[in-house]
Amino acid sequence: MSMTRRDFLNTLGKTTVAVGSLPLILKALGLIDSPLFAAGGFPEARYYNKLSRRRVQCKLCPLEHVLDNRETGPCRTRRNHGGVLRTHAYENPAIIKIDPIEKLPSTNFLPGTKTLTLAPGGCNLRCLYCQNWQQSQSRPEDLKTVELSSAEAIKRALGKDIKTIAFSYTEPFMCYEYALEIAKKARAKKMRVAIATGGLIQEKPLLELCKYVDVITVGLKGFTQEVYQKLTQRSLKHVQNTIKTIKKKTKVWLEITNLVVPTYNDNKKMITEMCKWIKKELGRDVPLHFGRFVPQYKLKNLPQTPLKGLEEAREIAFKEGLRFVHISNVAPHEGNNTYCPKCKKALIKRVGLKVLENNLKDGKCKFCGEKIAGVWK
Repeated sequence: MSMTRRDFLNTLGKTTVAVGSLPLILKALGLIDSPLFAAGGFPEARYYNKLSRRRVQCKLCPLEHVLDNRETGPCRTRRNHGGVLRTHAYENPAIIKIDPIEKLPSTNFLPGTKTLTLAPGGCNLRCLYCQNWQQSQSRPEDLKTVELSSAEAIKRALGKDIKTIAFSYTEPFMCYEYALEIAKKARAKKMRVAIATGGLIQEKPLLELCKYVDVITVGLKGFTQEVYQKLTQRSLKHVQNTIKTIKKKTKVWLEITNLVVPTYNDNKKMITEMCKWIKKELGRDVPLHFGRFVPQYKLKNLPQTPLKGLEEAREIAFKEGLRFVHISNVAPHEGNNTYCPKCKKALIKRVGLKVLENNLKDGKCKFCGEKIAGVWK
């Protein structure tokens, strides 16, 4: 009788070997690449082309890497198994948390509600300041993970009266098959799906996933290709395309976050150009979050973002006509709040991620009656 990868792990798990050390042991024994693990545990990936000599070309993100047999893509989640591209980021999150929706960050989508947030290993960006680099820059099989099916994820969320499942901390698009399966099941249960992403994905898979997603926050890391290359080793143009696709071709609620990194993307002219682009391409009602950089990963030599710099960035955004501009990673601060663009009164008062007061009524400002863009119920 054949044994699946899961059966093998369950059997092995009954021994005295620690589950967290299994990936390294299996790798040393050569079992990770065996037919048992390739066929039984790693589902075939979507969006790729088969080439000659058992090579494949991934078509999920704009990098479109060609992979030889047994080669893993730069995302660290998709691997060529004998001419079949398989995903290793499936039903194995390395991070599971209950978060406020504000942590995405998101301010104009169901404020004050909670998410069950999942994050398998892997990412197709190389951000120098990544806060979760241990997970994002590792292969899923090299991490200590939790076995969690899509059905069980939905069950856990509903059991805690959580109506939104989120993918964040690592790159959600690189666990595409897992995210899509959960999103479909969530939609069937009238649940919401939230995504925080670096935005590096092709249009076709993005549009398919967006049919089942309710809110996406995209990290816009800077606004010149030079800065993008330095910070992420990737392309600004591709991320801009993703942002415009979400806004113009889907019904997903969109928000933008910009982590302000000293000496990299804190130039006032760059911030001004970014805000002009957001207003022109996305509209004045798309919320923009300026985040405070805290020294992390490969940028520990830099200071944290001065508060004055964040406040000046926010002033620039308002001056350029954006209506919902926030400051994150600083609390308490008036930039945590959401203000009515007409009467200027605080609609949603916050301290950091915690909602203290909600002055919206039926999606309108209760003080002046102005209709406020967002998803409120």
